[in-house]
Amino acid sequence: MSQHLLTVDSLNRDSVDHLLRVAARMEPIASRRQVTRVLEGAVLGNLFFEASTRTRVSFNAAFCRLGGSVCDTTGFTFSSMAKGESLYDTSRVMSGYCDAIVMRHPDQGSVAEFAAATHVPVINGGDGPGEHPSQALLDLYTIDKEFQRLGKRLSGAHILLTGDLKYGRTVHSLIKLLSLYDPLRITLVSPPGLEMPSYLIDLVASRGHRIEQRDSLASDFADLDVVYTTRIQKERFTDEMNESFQGLSDDFMVNRDFLDQRCSQSTIVMHPLPRDSRPGANDLNVDLNGDPRLAIFRQTDNGIPMRMAIFATLLKVDDLIEKDLRPVRWFVPTQTGTLDR
Repeated sequence: MSQHLLTVDSLNRDSVDHLLRVAARMEPIASRRQVTRVLEGAVLGNLFFEASTRTRVSFNAAFCRLGGSVCDTTGFTFSSMAKGESLYDTSRVMSGYCDAIVMRHPDQGSVAEFAAATHVPVINGGDGPGEHPSQALLDLYTIDKEFQRLGKRLSGAHILLTGDLKYGRTVHSLIKLLSLYDPLRITLVSPPGLEMPSYLIDLVASRGHRIEQRDSLASDFADLDVVYTTRIQKERFTDEMNESFQGLSDDFMVNRDFLDQRCSQSTIVMHPLPRDSRPGANDLNVDLNGDPRLAIFRQTDNGIPMRMAIFATLLKVDDLIEKDLRPVRWFVPTQTGTLDR
């Protein structure tokens, strides 16, 4: 694994497998059964110049669970960039304050530009329509855990990616990670104009995977292992695009009817969140709440151990975890996080 985590292109199969193993070792800490202080004294700079809840808080919690502390900046209004400061200057200044930096920015390539000016580890928390590598890693970790629970193997699995595949940075990173593994069958379904970029399709196909594109969900998916659906990224649309994407048909809606009629009882449903729960949003339907096939809250829980693994690996303390464990001393509920387990 390189000094930074800016794109999944910097990861190979061995480094991904290492992160999955470290994340599994982090589970007792993430679930509040044990405590470690391997990053005691370390400071994380969280620079989020685009809206975020899960990613920002998840990174905060992961760093704190390792014993570190966090300094937060959210939004351009509250940063010196509002005064015209460059990414280069901000990077050099923050490097003097922090031991690691997580950055989210609306412009693709901005996080890499920021990282080029510093020697402390930088993690891409999302750069516009570009990538979201830590989300893809926690998604892969979720698929691995769900398959273990169901007695399945990743090799040969059938995975559906649907929704906004053009601007959905999570699927851009995930499909690259999946392509590092044994051949898969990957089906892509998106509204017209929001198709997966062709260079990503070509990359995955060149690695021996079977790629199929369809124009709706109105077909049989009985052999489907994973449904990964994304919100339509309207904040990245032009005014003209916003008008053209009003009132999408239910052909792109993942809901209980779709699962019951076209999928199997072992199909798992994932979403990077947030999902748009408003009526007519054409996002992952809330009628699946409580369905054991819905893995979205188990998925978000998995963000903590995976992001702990990323920090531990980048800051080179991944081999110290077992030497620095002790039981928690505060009250922890029997079950934390989601009730849908």
